[in-house]
Amino acid sequence: MDDIVRFQTRFLYIALILLQAIILLFGTDLPYARGLSLSKKAPPVISKGVWVTCFSEKKVLYSKEAALELIEFCKNSGISEVYIQLYRGGQAYYDSKIVDRAKYENMLKESGVDVLDFLLQEAQKNKIKVFAWVNALSVAQNKKADIIVKFGDKVLTRDQYLRPSMKGENVNKTDNYYLRDNQLFLEPGDPAVAEYTLAIVAEIISRYPAISGIHLDYARYPYPIPFLPDSRFTRYGLSYGYGASSVTRFKEKTGINPLFLLNDEKNILLWDSWKREQVTSLVEKISKYLKSASKDKLLSCAVVPFPERAYSAAFQDWPGWLEKGIVDYVVLMNYTKDNKLAKETIKSALSQRGMGKVFVGMGNFLMKDDPALLSEQYRITSDLKPDGIVFFSYDDVSNDPTLGRR
Repeated sequence: MDDIVRFQTRFLYIALILLQAIILLFGTDLPYARGLSLSKKAPPVISKGVWVTCFSEKKVLYSKEAALELIEFCKNSGISEVYIQLYRGGQAYYDSKIVDRAKYENMLKESGVDVLDFLLQEAQKNKIKVFAWVNALSVAQNKKADIIVKFGDKVLTRDQYLRPSMKGENVNKTDNYYLRDNQLFLEPGDPAVAEYTLAIVAEIISRYPAISGIHLDYARYPYPIPFLPDSRFTRYGLSYGYGASSVTRFKEKTGINPLFLLNDEKNILLWDSWKREQVTSLVEKISKYLKSASKDKLLSCAVVPFPERAYSAAFQDWPGWLEKGIVDYVVLMNYTKDNKLAKETIKSALSQRGMGKVFVGMGNFLMKDDPALLSEQYRITSDLKPDGIVFFSYDDVSNDPTLGRR
């Protein structure tokens, strides 16, 4: 019996060696070889990106030297994606013919050339993607933004008291209890706003074909504090979406005046769905345009990191966008010094990938004086295996000598 056992053991050993040799020669495509690869599957690569603000102290678009410094930083840090802010506060930081270009003219005067063209050339040489960062529905504190001058302040979204979103405007006793935003938001339910925003995106893509895609910011309604779970609770807080055009269109479609829905639970949910649809419609129009211009152009969006709050308070249904393939990926604005909260938020968000991807935006600016906390949060984030990590912002990480080793 011992001889038989030894023979069987030796036979199995030789058969295993032969099978391994076949796998090495032909790969694991053969039906009987699948799952038997000798080498472990390589872990997914987590891409790294960085946000570059238009008010960066590095003044990236003001000289070729500054642009090259950014490229070198990316190469040394393993960063493959740059999100550069080109439209903010109703002002263009690019060669625009349709919006206020005073900022661009200042850049041109200082550099003598369009540095963005140069940056895109250098980025392509080094296989770095550059995305146009566009603040979609915020015009900051610019009451003279072109869109307001052209269409009037009716394009601004308003709360249930018909006030614009910026604190200090039409102050009443509620301001003692609720924190309004420090900027003006446009009304996505106004067709003029959608048309204007789409024109900006189209102009950027047309003028700079080497741009890898569009990165939307503020593709949402204002996010007041404390936030409301839905519009049933407007007596206890603030809710937006009451811009003139959106209210009129909703009334025409449903026969319901959203300003009189306080105790009408059924129709309040209908109103909230309407507001969510206005934001989604804007993002979808941009998505369709991008894909028609080039299938290679990507659309991403910086989002409120908590899926349920984004959905119910900011009316930013980014899980739905991913599910339907409207955006290629989202970047969570996961800005916190609480590493436990950071971890739980990421875990929740990663379950919402749908047809797209979920990147995590880290608030380096909060932890630049606490490298140990920052390093630990980066480790936590990486261990959860998001599709990418984006640092906010370039100014806050450009002097970090350890970034390239993470």
